[in-house]
Amino acid sequence: MPMEAHEIERLIKEHLPDAEVQIEALKGDGDHYAALVTSTAFAGKSRVQQHQLVYAALKGRMGGELHALALTTRLPGE
Repeated sequence: MPMEAHEIERLIKEHLPDAEVQIEALKGDGDHYAALVTSTAFAGKSRVQQHQLVYAALKGRMGGELHALALTTRLPGE
């Protein structure tokens, strides 16, 4: 079952409360999205660690309900 963009945003903000999240549907099929996530939680973390924080927020839905997520992370002000 596809995942709605607002559900992706909700899960990320639940895990990273200060996050600003922008979601873009890439194919319109509910399976392929791009996300830009901005959060102070990324301070001092490598890009891989930042992405791991976001994937942890999705609670195992990657590869199932959510097939593909082109993820960009950054700190506020970047």
